[in-house]
Amino acid sequence: MFERFTKDARDVVRGAVEHAEGAGVRTVEAEHVLLSLLDRQGSRASFAFAALGLAERKDALRGAIGEARRRAGLSQAEADALAGLGIDVSEIVARVEEVHGVGAMSGDRKDKGWWSGRRSFGRDAKDVLERALRIAVSRRDGHVGDEHILLALAARPGVPAEVLADHGVTYEAVVRVLFGGGQAKAG
Repeated sequence: MFERFTKDARDVVRGAVEHAEGAGVRTVEAEHVLLSLLDRQGSRASFAFAALGLAERKDALRGAIGEARRRAGLSQAEADALAGLGIDVSEIVARVEEVHGVGAMSGDRKDKGWWSGRRSFGRDAKDVLERALRIAVSRRDGHVGDEHILLALAARPGVPAEVLADHGVTYEAVVRVLFGGGQAKAG
């Protein structure tokens, strides 16, 4: 599958692996893919972020991803749904972190012991990469670029799409900026 990926797209995948390694986790998740995209400069995805007014707000996106990881990957919509059932996710996170340390629910704890091996891709990260390929094929592009990965992240339900949407980056906005020639502004 990666033979159709541009250098920028392959760099995003490598960067996602590096983010997972830096976090001390064994599995690359969709959040790591988004973090890697945020690191990019001079690419189509970085152009989209800049056009949507996010060039100087990338740290806010990183912070929102970190907060979602602290909630064990629950999106804010999922946390709100649980709140409707009387379950306070913030209270649960606070209690778990009180006993086990900050980040205990994120899977990012580095004290789990040394592990050497290749990082596997979680189901959500695999889905993002497959969706990027489908988007590129549907657009009749001859390659998969980092812009297709951004579109896949924005289109797939989950924490990355929620974080992006909270910052005004939707699938439709990215399409307008990259392919529609129109102006799109982040909210």
